[in-house]
Amino acid sequence: MGRAYEVRKASIQKTGAAKGKIYTTFAKEIYLAAKKGSPNPDANILLKRLIDKAKKQQVPNDIITRAIDKAKGVGQEEYHEVIYEGFGPGASTLIIKCLTDNVNRTVGMVRAAFNKVNKSLGVTNSVAYNYDHLGILSFKYDNEEEILDALVMAGIDLIDIEKVDDEITLTLMPGDINKAKDELEKIIPNIEYEIDEVGMYAKEKITLNAEDKEVFDKLYKLLDDIEDVSEIYTNVNMN
Repeated sequence: MGRAYEVRKASIQKTGAAKGKIYTTFAKEIYLAAKKGSPNPDANILLKRLIDKAKKQQVPNDIITRAIDKAKGVGQEEYHEVIYEGFGPGASTLIIKCLTDNVNRTVGMVRAAFNKVNKSLGVTNSVAYNYDHLGILSFKYDNEEEILDALVMAGIDLIDIEKVDDEITLTLMPGDINKAKDELEKIIPNIEYEIDEVGMYAKEKITLNAEDKEVFDKLYKLLDDIEDVSEIYTNVNMN
């Protein structure tokens, strides 16, 4: 597989607006993890991993604490994860992940973004069947064979392992990502993940012509500007 799957390694803009959206997204994800499981990170591995990721992105502790408190019932908001699928210009498709406390508001804003460029939302699985749901981990280490042996011995079924220079990238099923981290951290105690994601990855990428790319870029920005939108996946080559 290798680089056939485009790993989205977002460059985080150092602006107040961009940081604000990152903080908001992490707060909602932490809330959901604490609400679905235990609000105690020691008893909820997903919550613990999310808190670790949030801290690496310099999300303030009070935002993390408030999100967990809301999950305990302190506060009025109740967030839900919703996924929308849509068709852009040319043969482009998009999957939009949202975290929202008002589904009607969110779908209205997402639909309006598509309408502004004369494109449309699709029904469930009208787009998703062309994507794979995967976990991606990337980190610096020089012994690929050691990593592979450890993960196989732990019963983790890797989809792909790739080493470029001194960086190893693992592709695996989303349900195995925390188990894989446990094994990796035994080998590399202070491991720093260059990429740590679970997402939807297009089976085939396309390149749009200049006219369609201009429309696509406008649509992408309209969607990205919606506060409830946490992730956008697409089959378009973004380079």
